[in-house]
Amino acid sequence: MRSKTIFALALAAAALLLLVVTGASTQGTLSLNEKLGKKLLFDTNLSTPPGQACAACHGREVGYTGPDAAINAAGAVYEGAVAGRFGNRKPPAAAYAGDSPILHFDGTKWVGGMFWDGRATGWTLGDPLAEQAQGPFLNPLEQNNASSQVVIDKVLDSNYKDLFLQVCTDSNTYYECIGRSIAAYERSKEVTQFTSKYDYWLKGQARFTVQEEQGLALFNGKAKCANCHATRRAAALVPPNFTDFTYDNLGVPRNPLNPFYNEPEWNPDGYNWVDTGLGGFLKAAGYSEAVYMAEWGKHKVPTLRNVDLRPSNHFIKAYSHNGYFKSLEEVVHFYNTRDVPGAGWPPPEVADNINTADMGNLGLNHGQELAIVAFLRTLSDGYMPKK
Repeated sequence: MRSKTIFALALAAAALLLLVVTGASTQGTLSLNEKLGKKLLFDTNLSTPPGQACAACHGREVGYTGPDAAINAAGAVYEGAVAGRFGNRKPPAAAYAGDSPILHFDGTKWVGGMFWDGRATGWTLGDPLAEQAQGPFLNPLEQNNASSQVVIDKVLDSNYKDLFLQVCTDSNTYYECIGRSIAAYERSKEVTQFTSKYDYWLKGQARFTVQEEQGLALFNGKAKCANCHATRRAAALVPPNFTDFTYDNLGVPRNPLNPFYNEPEWNPDGYNWVDTGLGGFLKAAGYSEAVYMAEWGKHKVPTLRNVDLRPSNHFIKAYSHNGYFKSLEEVVHFYNTRDVPGAGWPPPEVADNINTADMGNLGLNHGQELAIVAFLRTLSDGYMPKK
């Protein structure tokens, strides 16, 4: 646990530095509910054994996803509170997730929910983000608490107990309140900031380079990115989330370095394990074979906001649900050439339901791929417009 303690201290130091650099505009603006959510997100005591906060997998300095470059460069799945226990997917971003609706089938496709497979449906609390916030506390592969009461007792024993009791006034709904408070913080302007170059460009306060303009045009056109990572705004003055909250099988190869393959206690299938995504959840939820097989291998379309946010240019982020890709250049090249003969990509983990309408053989040249990457880099929060 010593290495985890060192990492937790380093994470806290990095978060504090980022707060000093970028947080001035958000300080003093959090509601009591949001302040409680922030305390909960960064509390390293809310695991069994203590030492792992939610922020261990959702780091502020990288857009609230995996904050460890070495882990991202390998299996991209983070170790839980118990040494040697790993989950099965890379951490999704906790920012820009608050608009995801309750999981539902809209007549043609499934929309909403949280987690890569949609299992935080929102069917219980009416808020998928709040249900997602509750999940890791009780997951034996993550924060490993035996029950919600264990989490509640730890919060009641914390130095922010008074704030908790001020926000959460009904003892019968303490755990629900914990989830809702974390969700409130994740929706706050401190987390979901809309302070990227793109946002200032929307307001006429920033100008794109020629390459970034070309990337945006390709994103909305030939590259078909906006078909899922929508740039259309829901209403005037409402900036886009760069996701439509749907599910897709992109034909991503399996990540052979995923540590979940080597956990027989939790994964008896070993290397034969297949991540079935939304389809697997729908099967477990009791839907018919016709319903769940149509969604087999599909994972949630992530937001592209902060997709390149990282503490340095040398920091490695992981992309896709299993972290197979290690750079935006690699991801864009895959989208462009997955189905091109001789491109050299490994076979998909799930060969059914692969999206061939929006990707696979887009006919982009190398310069166009780089232009799209340049545009994606305008989506990182913390941009300072020139006066």
